[in-house]
Amino acid sequence: MNTKRLFAVVLAVALLYGAIALLGDVRALRATLSTFSWWTFAASLALSLGNYGLRFFKWDFYLRRLGIRDVPWAESVCIYIAGFSMSVTPAKAGEVFKSALLASARGYPVARTAPIVVADRLTDLISLIAMVAIGGVLFPGGWIVALAASSLVVALMLFVLVRPLGEWAISQTERFATGRRLSPKMRESYAALRLLASPKALLFPTAISAMAWALEALGLWLILIGLGTPAPLALASFVYATATLAGAVAMLPGGVGGAEITMISLLVTLSHGSVAAPAAKAGTLLCRLATLWFAVLLGALALAWFRRNYDRHRDEREEPIYLGDDSSRGPSSSSPSSSAGSAVSTSS
Repeated sequence: MNTKRLFAVVLAVALLYGAIALLGDVRALRATLSTFSWWTFAASLALSLGNYGLRFFKWDFYLRRLGIRDVPWAESVCIYIAGFSMSVTPAKAGEVFKSALLASARGYPVARTAPIVVADRLTDLISLIAMVAIGGVLFPGGWIVALAASSLVVALMLFVLVRPLGEWAISQTERFATGRRLSPKMRESYAALRLLASPKALLFPTAISAMAWALEALGLWLILIGLGTPAPLALASFVYATATLAGAVAMLPGGVGGAEITMISLLVTLSHGSVAAPAAKAGTLLCRLATLWFAVLLGALALAWFRRNYDRHRDEREEPIYLGDDSSRGPSSSSPSSSAGSAVSTSS
């Protein structure tokens, strides 16, 4: 995402958040924030840091599954956090930027490590569905969201685990010129994705995801307490998970718009009046600042640090994300089969 697009996203977000305030009682919203206990916001920021720390272990786990073990810990943390600078992309797909940074630092082909983002999103989705499903037992309508999201997971898992189906899907893209040009990279990525999303490799990352997202749901719960409108933890978890899924399904940058509207609506509706509209709006804005925008800020700082200290292959980069010939670069410039074989031989 270039600077102009990032500015456009930030401007759109500012307008959206302004609209959220103006569509309600501005004075009531201001009064709600004037009595807010800011320590709960600080605690929510700390919980978000815990989320990022737990999810870094997933990143490290996936790298090791692919046989990538030569990245120093501090450098790997920097690359991982720098990927947050692309969080304001549809379904956070821009976080594949981490693969581009790893290629720039260590020379590993993007096609080899980009499937980490897909596997990461898959385990996140499974854990969020679990949170929604649990909440669906307590709140009416929750099972509909759980069923829809579960269908998406099943479809993706079939693509990953049923190799003939995945190969057929890739072969269909070869009917077009762009597909024929990209099919070797797609097959390499597919081989890595099958390794990362195998049943054996799903359990540990999914458990980490569940703990990580639970921390941010706990942050929303604390913010509601700070606003003087406490709600059950089960309600906060259900609302946060459902809003996050809604933002992902909306395919908007960072889920902006879909997540906020869903969170406000559910807080007002499901709390049966205990969380008034001004508190729901204030809580939603504060929660998004403590989760999404805090991550973007950290990502921008980490990206600047990366450019200064770790960008060893900056002059050798061809394309920033997907395209380009990686055959002459990095430790894993072998064929798709050899890359997968290397990963298998070194994985636990």
